[in-house]
Amino acid sequence: METLIDDNKIKNLFKQAIIEAIEEKKDVVHDFFIEAMEDMAMVRAIEEGESSDNVSRDDIFDVLDGKEGTA
Repeated sequence: METLIDDNKIKNLFKQAIIEAIEEKKDVVHDFFIEAMEDMAMVRAIEEGESSDNVSRDDIFDVLDGKEGTA
């Protein structure tokens, strides 16, 4: 005899399993989302950098040394 489970029951079981996993592993889920947001920010920074003007190495080190605006 074959057991049939309807799609709604399977969907609800998956939802419940996901909710339980999130509740039990909040720190893992938190870390995952932080990593994803950092990756998105890095992609955005790279895209902005590709479309901006080049600057000299000295200008970069001036900013890092706190001499911003002296150029």
